[in-house]
Amino acid sequence: MARTTRVRRLAGVALMLAMSACLAQAETAVPAWPDDFTGRLEVLALLETLNADLLSNDSATLTLDRWCESHGLGATAKVVAERVGAVDKVPTAAQRSILKVDAADPVRYRRVRLRCGSRILSEADNWYVPARLTPEMNRQLDQTDIAFGRAVQALHFVRHTLAARLLWSPLPAEWESGAAVPHARPQSLAMPPYLLEHQAVLSLPDGTPFSLVVETYTREVLGFAPPPR
Repeated sequence: MARTTRVRRLAGVALMLAMSACLAQAETAVPAWPDDFTGRLEVLALLETLNADLLSNDSATLTLDRWCESHGLGATAKVVAERVGAVDKVPTAAQRSILKVDAADPVRYRRVRLRCGSRILSEADNWYVPARLTPEMNRQLDQTDIAFGRAVQALHFVRHTLAARLLWSPLPAEWESGAAVPHARPQSLAMPPYLLEHQAVLSLPDGTPFSLVVETYTREVLGFAPPPR
């Protein structure tokens, strides 16, 4: 009897683990966008909308909060950061020039993944000048997984975009002028892992730069169901 009960319990645990794995996989899988002209046009419009939102707001974190909420990408609308440890990238001379520091000034590096629910929406490389932040901000950035934009929000910083580019387009160049557009296919639209990249500098209200960030947005930003046809 005891053995039978134990087997049943183990089977129940195995079933729960399998169900959890399936739910996590379902949550992180990008829904099937149709591989036809309309589907590709919808995807392009969404990418351009996200791009415009990022360009018109100072905080990428808060922009992703709103994107996450409006598209139901997670159980909660708050984007959280996951620090990637044991990684260091020494700033180049060009990056130090953008930050307006010389070779002797400390510049710290931080790499994070910004997640909404279980979806990784972006990966970010950040070089920042600790001397231009408060001690509490530096403590949070050193010891916690807080998103950079949230940690420094009290600085009332201004974001200046240096570069923004689509890493992939669902439609060919000059499609509106008659360039060949893919015909409808039975399978869903295949997307690469990364779709959009921004490079920006964050500055204090007086114009002093304190952070240089390179953000790469993943296909998980489109991890919601296509509009009904």
